[in-house]
Amino acid sequence: MKSWQITARPRAGDTVLTAIADGVATITLNRPKQLNALDFELADALADAMHDVEADPAVRCVVLRGTGGNFMSGGDIATFAADLDADERARAAGFRLGIHAAHAAVIAMRRMPKPVIASVDGAAAGAGLSLVLAADLAIFSDRAFLVSGYLALGTTPDCGMTFFLPRALGARKAAELLMLSERIDAAAALALGLANRVVPPVRLDEETMQLAARLARGPTFALGRLKALLRESTRNGLDAQLAAETEAFGACATSADFKEGVRAFLARRRPDFTGG
Repeated sequence: MKSWQITARPRAGDTVLTAIADGVATITLNRPKQLNALDFELADALADAMHDVEADPAVRCVVLRGTGGNFMSGGDIATFAADLDADERARAAGFRLGIHAAHAAVIAMRRMPKPVIASVDGAAAGAGLSLVLAADLAIFSDRAFLVSGYLALGTTPDCGMTFFLPRALGARKAAELLMLSERIDAAAALALGLANRVVPPVRLDEETMQLAARLARGPTFALGRLKALLRESTRNGLDAQLAAETEAFGACATSADFKEGVRAFLARRRPDFTGG
């Protein structure tokens, strides 16, 4: 395996591990016995990890993955059960607090000017599906699957699912998948555009890191501006989006990577982007 596996730094309770090498930060959800289910500790640790890599200038691409053969199985139902007999106001306040931490991670994923890749094996359910949708790109093993599952618990989605899914699939298809909690296998996810690539499980890590390395070698400033343009396009009209494109191109033209890209093109060589 490659050097990206070293320099792992544990988070609180080791529920999230971060490894950084060659410009790629790999954030691993690490509750394998619980299928990486989301509890309050994991939500806090994930938000911290995302904020750290967002602020780290050495990081040019981020990979989010799970350990133990699953991405994330959704919320930790055992922790839900422990609060069922609590006062209703206290229970609602506790859940809102935990969800707020998970939402902070989603916001950082979308806001950071760095590509985020979801590397998905096994289950990506509930909040796990939301995290896959929040990533910029997603690569699946052929045994991966997606499912909402919220209505089976008598509750509604969180972590941005009702924002991302209608934009990815349209309102009618999103309603179908959420209301019926239908399971989406890897092949269907690829056909729907929810996955970019599907590979055998034994190749998932290698293929993910090849993609991450490619992005980390890219023009980081331009990739960040591209990510912002795609994000803004969901709320802009044409005039506003054209103005945003003009501003972004002008800003990129001042970067060292733009100079290198032009010179490399004219010299018919591969550009050596430094991220500046």
